[in-house]
Amino acid sequence: MIKNRLDKQKHYFNTGVTRSLAFRKRVLLALKAAIQRYEKPLVEALAADLNKSAYESYMTEIGLVIQEINHHLKSVDKWMKPVRHRVGLNAFPGKAYTLAEPYGLVLILSPWNYPVNLTLMPLVGALAAGNCVALKPSEFSPYTTAVLQKMFQESFSDQLISVFVGDASLSERLLEERYDYIFFTGSSPIGKKVMSAAANHLTPVTLELGGKSPCIITADADLSLAAKHIAFGKILNAGQTCVAPDYVLADAKILDRFVLAFSQAVQDQLPDGLNTKDYPKIINRQHFDRLLRLMADGEILVGGQVDADKHRIAPTVISQLSADDAIMQEEIFGPLLPILPVQSEEEALDFISQREKPLATYIFSQDKQKQERLLRCLSYGGACINDTISQITCQGLPFGGVGYSGMGAYHGAYSFRTFSHEKSIYKKSPIFDLPVKYGPYPRSYRLLKWIMR
Repeated sequence: MIKNRLDKQKHYFNTGVTRSLAFRKRVLLALKAAIQRYEKPLVEALAADLNKSAYESYMTEIGLVIQEINHHLKSVDKWMKPVRHRVGLNAFPGKAYTLAEPYGLVLILSPWNYPVNLTLMPLVGALAAGNCVALKPSEFSPYTTAVLQKMFQESFSDQLISVFVGDASLSERLLEERYDYIFFTGSSPIGKKVMSAAANHLTPVTLELGGKSPCIITADADLSLAAKHIAFGKILNAGQTCVAPDYVLADAKILDRFVLAFSQAVQDQLPDGLNTKDYPKIINRQHFDRLLRLMADGEILVGGQVDADKHRIAPTVISQLSADDAIMQEEIFGPLLPILPVQSEEEALDFISQREKPLATYIFSQDKQKQERLLRCLSYGGACINDTISQITCQGLPFGGVGYSGMGAYHGAYSFRTFSHEKSIYKKSPIFDLPVKYGPYPRSYRLLKWIMR
């Protein structure tokens, strides 16, 4: 059944219909119209799955996808044009250029935490690049997955976009088949399995993973600003965000003042605490219980309240921790915020550098020299200075990880490049031919050295 559907898509791609600019723009416009038509059902589904408000759903999911589509519609014709390159004397006279072509059939495996955004954002790039797509949304966000499935069945031929709905065993069966590209968003352990499966067919992959994204707060930082932005990063989607601030390394001199500022920021953003109507919930009981186990480490300074019936956990600051505690070993993916004191920026740098490379790094400092040093000395997917999360909303920036936090990038032009193969092409001029490359070769190669300097 799976193979038959995929073969149907491969045959459709081989007809060449998806390659034209007109077709790509038509498909992008159809996707935009479908999202707008299904906006209300998608908002309702996100509320059912994660208790997201309509405002948060549009800000972090639907609106970002509409922006991405509009950006591709304005730019895809430019991205499709051949790009000229210098030939050098070696290949003179002639011209060289690269030409972007679609890979073919792309598999997109998306997660549950942003089930609209992280399903449709890569899809936009795949379609703009002229591919056919096999789409597997997460089974852990069932309401949103059901709406997406209905939307695609109503709006697109399954030859172009084929949606597969099921649990992890379906993902495993899908990965047994051969694709021209695989795009996966999820955890690092599952990312390893995806990469292993892709290796069987030498299929290129993009892996958008996660990790423990640190916040560094220096002694000179604006603590009110730092608290507001870090609290936002932990409240948004209840911390179930791949680039959420995972833990804080705060200068010991200002740690207590930051904790007070964070408590006030949480109160400002969640005025009714756990009873705040629009505060998102933890996706399911399994993840809720996992977070409760992590809360057992250390001392709770702020928050700690839970509502088991609604799967809600208050933003919670935890101190008195060691690097070996479970909460400091695994990605939290929830509203818990470990905080560790450091005596200097050097200690913070050393702590982060000894661990896997994070997807994001957040630096709170008013000192430009400190900002620059921390930015350059650490390795990470993306960073913010005096903010959190916002790096992924900038249209011109690529979004992706490094090392354990992922490989490859997308958003905007980077999405088009990710889902396109750049063919290198050289066209020889008939005007004349350089004789130096033909035998018999002379004993001296001084002329060759001058040409290849």
